[in-house]
Amino acid sequence: MPEVIAGVEALRERLRRERERSIGLVPTMGALHRGHEKLLEVARRQNDFVVASIFVNPIQFDRTEDLEKYPRMIDEDLGVCENHGVDLVFAPATTDLYPNEQLTFVESPVLGEHLCGAHRPGHFRGVATVVLKLFNVVQPDRAYFGEKDAQQLAIIRRMVTDLNVPVTVVPVATVREDDGLALSSRNKHLTPAQRRIAPVLSRALGNAVDSIERGERRVAVLRDAAQEMFAQYPEARVEYFEFTNPDTLQPVDQIDSSVRVAGAIWLGSTRLIDNMRWPR
Repeated sequence: MPEVIAGVEALRERLRRERERSIGLVPTMGALHRGHEKLLEVARRQNDFVVASIFVNPIQFDRTEDLEKYPRMIDEDLGVCENHGVDLVFAPATTDLYPNEQLTFVESPVLGEHLCGAHRPGHFRGVATVVLKLFNVVQPDRAYFGEKDAQQLAIIRRMVTDLNVPVTVVPVATVREDDGLALSSRNKHLTPAQRRIAPVLSRALGNAVDSIERGERRVAVLRDAAQEMFAQYPEARVEYFEFTNPDTLQPVDQIDSSVRVAGAIWLGSTRLIDNMRWPR
């Protein structure tokens, strides 16, 4: 099993012995699946010493019930880490990372304005804040994030640039099931019937990108085609289906250059997100 440390100062002291080697960090909230495994695999290839963090960050949840039901399975997660050669797991308690009332936060209002940010107030403030905390504690050379969470990835990359954080952010491609569904810890909350419907999101995204490749540039036309696909599944509530600039995440009405197509749907009480970029 990998070494497990909970305390911030204990982790800093332990990592002092590794500073002559390259350190890779894979931040997670646990409930590790094959998407996380891909992050761990890439980190293992690129670094001498790999740290995985497992921490369900309370300040990024906008719904208390979502925080309470988030899966916590530390024993299984440690097994996954062991299988992928993780050297150390940082598994702090909430009081380790938030020993006092948090009065300072990291904000990215432009990048967090649309997509998930428009529907989850405070979410990305919580994400950026905890990620900066992890960067400050671990001080990794590289950190690994999945492209499925494209808005999170864009915010973290810009945070690193704007705040001069000495870490290289490494994006890792989305891992999907055979039917196209993007892997997520939330997928386990889907009923069998909801699981059969869930791939409509990736199909709608893929159809939009295919249409762009065939020459369609009008966002209104592309969005209407997606809505027709969603209409076949009234159980799926569409939260958003948007076309944005990949760097600024601002919406576009006409596709003149590269674009990121992103969507979020609800199936019952489970929220699923996904995105694809054109050109692929």
